[in-house]
Amino acid sequence: MTPPLIAFLVATIIPVFFGKIRSAPFWLMLQAAAMAWNTAQHGDLSAHTAVAVIEVLVVRALIAPRLLRRAIARRGEPNLDLMPSNLFTWAIAIALVVLAFEFAAPAMSDRQALTLGAVGATVAVSLLLLSTNDGAPAQLVAVLFMENAIALFESLLPEPWPLPVHAALSAIYLLTVGVGGWLIATPDPATGPAEEASS
Repeated sequence: MTPPLIAFLVATIIPVFFGKIRSAPFWLMLQAAAMAWNTAQHGDLSAHTAVAVIEVLVVRALIAPRLLRRAIARRGEPNLDLMPSNLFTWAIAIALVVLAFEFAAPAMSDRQALTLGAVGATVAVSLLLLSTNDGAPAQLVAVLFMENAIALFESLLPEPWPLPVHAALSAIYLLTVGVGGWLIATPDPATGPAEEASS
């Protein structure tokens, strides 16, 4: 087991069980730091690897969490659980994580199995989060978790994606955070002023 992948798993699983909405930017930052660590640890000492690490740190660990934190603060929503805390959803989340690793285990090395398991577990809990919490901030966090899983999947490929692909993924990630942040910070026209004040 490699420490970066364990850190990524911790940053994915802990917030789903115990995280609050306002702590989500911290967990996204931790995921990004773990991805950069994983890339630096398993990539060759090349300009491509250095650019990929810098891109992850700047875009996913610094800019995106800051934008998300600002949008959540502007929304003024109570600091609720990221996923509803009840035994049923927790049991489903645990089962999905275990299944992700069961599907990843056959015919793979330890690092490949752990990486694929981390990707599968992140996608599974993101989908569970999308289905159990209809709050806009939680839904945006789930989408960003999923995009981080896609970026982590690159470490399984025999050849890394070209730099233009990295740039496109970074642009999509920032666009997702920017548009999502704007949407969650904009008051819903269906809610009246009294409801806005009470929330």
